[in-house]
Order: sequence, then structure tokens, then C-alpha cells
Amino acid sequence: MTTTTTPAAAVRPPAAGRRRWLVLGLLAAAQLMLVLDVTVVNVALPDISAALHLDRAVIPWVMTAYTLVFGGLMLLGGRIADIVGPRRVMLTGLAVFTVSSLVCATAGSAPALLAGRAAQGLGAALFSPAALALVTATFTGPARAKALGVWGTLGAAGTAFGVTLGGLVTSALGWEWIFAINLPIGVLLLVLLPFLVAAPARRATSAALDVPGALLVTAGTAAVIYGLVNAGGSGWSAPGTLLPLGAGLVLWILFALVERATAAPLLRVALLTERPVAAGAFLMLVATALMVGEFFLGSFVLQRAYGLSAVEVGLIFLPVGIAVGAGAHTAGRLLAKISTKVIAATGLALAGAGQATAAFATVPAVLVTGLAVAALGTGAVFVTAFTAALATADPATGGLRSALVNTFHELGGAFGVAVLSTVAGAALAAVHPAAGDFTAAFTVAAVLAGGAAVTALALVPAVVRAPAPGHHHAHGANHG
Repeated sequence: MTTTTTPAAAVRPPAAGRRRWLVLGLLAAAQLMLVLDVTVVNVALPDISAALHLDRAVIPWVMTAYTLVFGGLMLLGGRIADIVGPRRVMLTGLAVFTVSSLVCATAGSAPALLAGRAAQGLGAALFSPAALALVTATFTGPARAKALGVWGTLGAAGTAFGVTLGGLVTSALGWEWIFAINLPIGVLLLVLLPFLVAAPARRATSAALDVPGALLVTAGTAAVIYGLVNAGGSGWSAPGTLLPLGAGLVLWILFALVERATAAPLLRVALLTERPVAAGAFLMLVATALMVGEFFLGSFVLQRAYGLSAVEVGLIFLPVGIAVGAGAHTAGRLLAKISTKVIAATGLALAGAGQATAAFATVPAVLVTGLAVAALGTGAVFVTAFTAALATADPATGGLRSALVNTFHELGGAFGVAVLSTVAGAALAAVHPAAGDFTAAFTVAAVLAGGAAVTALALVPAVVRAPAPGHHHAHGANHG
């Protein structure tokens, strides 16, 4: 029996099932910490700005520096996990993230904080695809469906709860603690995981890393995210938007050409045309755009139009966060009976209905109810995105598939804010806008969700996880 380089070799499934579920819990807790750091700084930005005397142009980069590096390096991190082994990459990424959180917590200037945030993004880009590759290698059959349901639930809820946690921690302890809280969690995980996740088997073969491809796709993805972020503040016609977007597309095209000519490519470009992967990427892009967009708009409406404080906004978003988790959890359980196609389309339709309700809300209660309904549907879509993309995953490319889906998570967040902030326009700059000034933006979100629901019916494969304990494969049927 020869040893091969696969994520499956990186984890020895324990005889008893408890250990693998403990590993899942620890990996998911770490992933939750990473996802929280995307949105946890939202409510804390005014305090951070005052403490470090940040220039107005620098403030958005406290959040963007993290997502830019996180999304830009995700594919590279996934490929390194497939070559080196996901366990080693996972632990390295977690260590980098934990140390850089300390840098952020103790930062006394803008350069130090932005450097720390970028380093956090590097750690997250290494950890996230490697950890998900370990999950898919450890679990098979119905157990994998449950595991991906847990992963999707925590990932989706983390984005939502980041706003609540940021408001509460900043008010009670100070902005430094939104970063410092990662330290004890990270250290504990770094102590426990090496004992629970087995070392990879000795490798019989070696693979080279596609450096030109890695540089092109990293630069291209970072340029696109940069352009989308600028679009939200400067508009779609601004040079700061068009030039990065154009450069990113050119770099992506060059990446595709290089990969076709490379013996050991970073990414087999044809993978993007495979229906499960394309469906997972599409669902993740839309789900994240809708979720991050609704939190972005909702925060402005509640604080500017209704005059709520940062703490009140954090607390009022709590039901929305719970709804995200409930939607993801429910979808994970239903995947053994209902196909990803049906769940994805239903979730997107529900998200559209919730956004439409928010569009015409005249009081905070109705607005939050609409956002909670939308979050319930979006949470379900998160789980179907992972399930669709990874149901037929080849063990040798598990890290790369995970990285692809997570890359579209970062692109989706930037895209959602860019589009909806453009539609909202002057309402975002007004000191006391009316709630009705945001109707058009929520309406666009509703239309986007409805269109995505129709697209999902045609694109998403009808994958159903077999509920019988003896079955160890996902069964897919493609319709229409």
C-alpha cells in the first residue's frame, strides 16, 4: 500500500466517533473566530478612529485590510494545504492569526493596526481551507452532511454575531478587546489540536507549487476586492474603482492562460466549469453579498434614521444572528431528505421576501423582522454552498475546493456592500436620513435574491445525502 498526498491521510478517523466530532468542534470554533473578525470591527470603528487618530481615508481599511488578504491568498492557502498537508497548514495559519491578533490589540498607530489586520488575513487564508479540507476528509456519508451543516451554521452565524459582539465588547471593555479576545482562544486551540488531529502519513511523492499562478491569482483577487471596496465609497465610474477591477480581470485571464500551460497548475481551470463547484461558488457569492449588505444597510438605518446607539444596534441584531444559525442548522438537517437545489432556491426566495419586507419598513421592529427572515434563508444557502461544492470532492483537491468557495465569500461581501451602497447613495452620507431613503437599496437586494433563486434551480445539482448509516457517498441527480 503506497502513501499518497491527500487530506484523508492527514486525519486517522478514530474508532469511536466522539473524537472526530470534538475535532470538528475545535476547528469550527477557530473558523468562527476568523469569520467574526470580518464584521466585529464595524461598530468599533468610531472608537478605534478616535484612539489612533485615523484619517478618514484610513478608517475603511481597518476592515478591508483583513478581507483583502484573506480573500486574495485563499487559493494559495488551499493549494499549499493540498501539497504540504492540511494539518501543518492549519496549525501554522492559526498561530499566525493568534499572534497578529496581539499586534492589533496593542497597536498604537494606524500602520501597526493595518499591518496586524493584514497578518490576520494571512493566517485566516492558511487556516480556513486547510481546516475545511480536514473536515471533509474526516467525515463521509451522512456524517459529512452533518459536519458541513455545523461548519456552515457557525460560519454564517459568525458574520452576523460579529456586529453584536463588536458593540458589546467595545462598550464594556474597549476596542482593544475585540482583538485580544482571540488570544486565549487561539492559544487553547493550538495546545489541543496537535493532540487530536493526527500527523499526516509520510509522503511518497512531492509536488511543486505553481509560483507564477499563485502570484497572478492572489494579485488579481486582491485587485478585484480593492476595486469593489472603492466602488462603495467612490462610485463605479471612479478611477480607483475601474482601474483595480480592470487590472484584476486582466490578471485573472493571465492566470487562466498560465495554468493551461503549467505542468502542475495551482488550479485546474476546468474545475470552475464543473457544476458542483460553480454552484457552490455562486451560492456563496450571493449569500455573502446579501448578508453583509443587509448588515451594512441595517446598521445605517438603525443608527442614522432611528437614532439607536451602537450597543442598541448590536443587541437588536441578535435575533438576526440567531436566524442565520437557525437557517443553516435546519438546512444541514434537511439535506438528508431534500436536495441542495430545492433548499438553495427556497432559501434565496425567503431572503428575497425578507429584504422586500425591510424595504418598506417604517419602524425598527418591522425592519429587523424582515432582516431576520432574510437571514433565515441566507443561512440555509451558506450550508448548500459548501455541500454542493464538496459533495463530489476529490481528496487531492479538497483544500483547493474549500479555498474556492471561501474566496467567493470574501468577494461576495465586497460586492454586496459596493452595489447596495451605490444604490443607497446620498442616504449614507446624510446625518439624519429617512428610513424610506433606503427603500431602493433593500429592493435591489430583494430582486437580486429572487433572480438568484431562479438561477439556483438551473445551476445547483440536486445532491441528497443518503440517510442510511451504511452509505458513504453523496448521491446526486441533475435536473434541468
